[in-house]
Amino acid sequence: MKDRIRQVKLATLATQRYSWEHGTVAQAFLEQGEREVVIAMAHEAAYRQEADGRAAMMGGQAAVTDPCAPGEALIYAYEETGDGYFKSAYEKLLHWAMVDAPRNGDGIVYHLDNAPEMWVDSFYMLPPFLARAGKYDEAMRQIRGYWNILFRPEKKLLAHMWQDGEKRFLREDVWGVGNGWAMAGMTRVLRLLPVEYAAEKAELADKINTLLAGAMALVRDDGLFHDVPDRPDTFVETNFSQMVAYTIYRGVKGGWVDASLLPVADRMRDAAWGKLNPYGLVEGVCGAPTFDKPGIAPEGQAFFLLMEAAKKDMD
Repeated sequence: MKDRIRQVKLATLATQRYSWEHGTVAQAFLEQGEREVVIAMAHEAAYRQEADGRAAMMGGQAAVTDPCAPGEALIYAYEETGDGYFKSAYEKLLHWAMVDAPRNGDGIVYHLDNAPEMWVDSFYMLPPFLARAGKYDEAMRQIRGYWNILFRPEKKLLAHMWQDGEKRFLREDVWGVGNGWAMAGMTRVLRLLPVEYAAEKAELADKINTLLAGAMALVRDDGLFHDVPDRPDTFVETNFSQMVAYTIYRGVKGGWVDASLLPVADRMRDAAWGKLNPYGLVEGVCGAPTFDKPGIAPEGQAFFLLMEAAKKDMD
């Protein structure tokens, strides 16, 4: 198994990555305990930082929250090395997130800089960095804002995209990977909150368990989901299962998810292992770069490693 996980790591590092992918991969190596890799990835994120503070940028992206995903790695690299290069990078990124990033009248940060849109992806990209930087109240404010806009109570899941200017859904589908971003992002924030934030921890636990309940009603017998879990006409997808398994393992270990879900998480993990090809690539995930068909993706690689790190911590 160790050889196969090493193969996954090498395959992951070989992928081409945009800002959110770079950050998610760095988080995966952080949870895997790969100090040197995280520092090297943080250096690259800082090297590709825009003047406005957005990290790991390339290709003229309109991304607002995605470039915040490498923030945890930047803080870690500074703490490990004391190098001011990393300190400057994360402080510029934090200024972007707290001050300059475009947002609505309630202060909730948009996903893009060229349209007033909220995407479920932002649950993972922004709040964990804010929490890691000690901005706990702001992390919670962003989570509550996205939740209030995107949550669909009849499904116990989150819609994908909201047009804030027109006050309508751009995509009302409860996209699987999007809900995975939200579950995992809130899990990361919950683990980062200090003990005096007990009420906020309980609030996040409730939200996570609500999404888990919505997902459990839609998981297939093989441990996988459809890309839009309540739409069987969409393709069968791998990464949401990895994200849910990660969330369950971390939650059971932390005491905020019931242990009765462990057999389901194990079934999802087995399904993901069954999608691992001979080159260490996880097949059948919502595939880069268009994410409208099954394929491979850096985030699919990252969540295999995150799932494995969380599973190992259960032992």
